[in-house]
Amino acid sequence: MSRSWFVTGTDTGIGKTVAAVALLQALRATGLLAIGMKPLASGCEHTADGWRNDDALALIAASDPMPRYDDANPFALPAATAPQLAAREAGVAVALAPMLSAHARLTAQADMVIVEGVGGWAAPLADTLEQAELVRAIAADVVLVVGLRLGCLSHARLTARAIAADGCRLLGWVGNRVDPSFDRADAYVDLLRAALPAPCLGIVAHAPGVPAHVLARFVEIESVLPPCAQRDG
Repeated sequence: MSRSWFVTGTDTGIGKTVAAVALLQALRATGLLAIGMKPLASGCEHTADGWRNDDALALIAASDPMPRYDDANPFALPAATAPQLAAREAGVAVALAPMLSAHARLTAQADMVIVEGVGGWAAPLADTLEQAELVRAIAADVVLVVGLRLGCLSHARLTARAIAADGCRLLGWVGNRVDPSFDRADAYVDLLRAALPAPCLGIVAHAPGVPAHVLARFVEIESVLPPCAQRDG
């Protein structure tokens, strides 16, 4: 089993970062060293230290040890749009090699690396680079974040099929109550448990502003922890 988990979603704005932070906190609670990574982020603000992305910063803050920003987020693109468009506007050539180099440096520091993708599973990282290529290159297992709202059953099933078709392994899924007014969320969770070919790792409550360490309470990872999640040397 992999020492890297790749967090993808049924759509953009579905709570991948919240789920990734929850996973990081849960891993750390078991005594493991866990680092978060956002290989590519579009939608960054310019600071004295360079371009910075809020999602990447949240992953870094939830990490132990805390990585260098450039390793956690090798490609920080200013425009908050599709990575292909953001890269063109910034004049940046997005490539796999820098992501792999950064990931290797992170895995040398930690027992587990949580890698957050962009948008949904089929959103490309670049014109000729799919997220699945990165997942296969780092031998990551996939955690799918399902936004609990109308339509999520179809989105989740289609995404699970696409992950398998791309030769990747779905480790589990996390439900995120993105729509607090959706009163059938519990019933949909039951349908998702029956429909998806991987276990539910937890349901994240709709709680904006909840402290990061509290998010670990929403996920259960013991059953999917790799037995080899020990530091080399």
